[in-house]
Amino acid sequence: MELDSEQLERVVSMAQEERKPFEVIKEEFGLNENEVTELMRKRLSKDNFELWKKKACGSKPKPKPIIDDFDDLDSKYYIKNKFD
Repeated sequence: MELDSEQLERVVSMAQEERKPFEVIKEEFGLNENEVTELMRKRLSKDNFELWKKKACGSKPKPKPIIDDFDDLDSKYYIKNKFD
């Protein structure tokens, strides 16, 4: 899908403003995360791109930690006492 210059400017501004830019842009323009990143790399200066990338990647939800069958406090107590 080819975007005109007005659409490209809209994608760039959305990528800079949104908390979840990749989902919103994918929905509206059909561009995936890699395509948006490449577009931003071409449109922004190197320093601004690096700042944007940190911000954009920092807004991604972090994976939830895997929790054992033990309650967190119980497992710490168990391990601490096991080796004492």
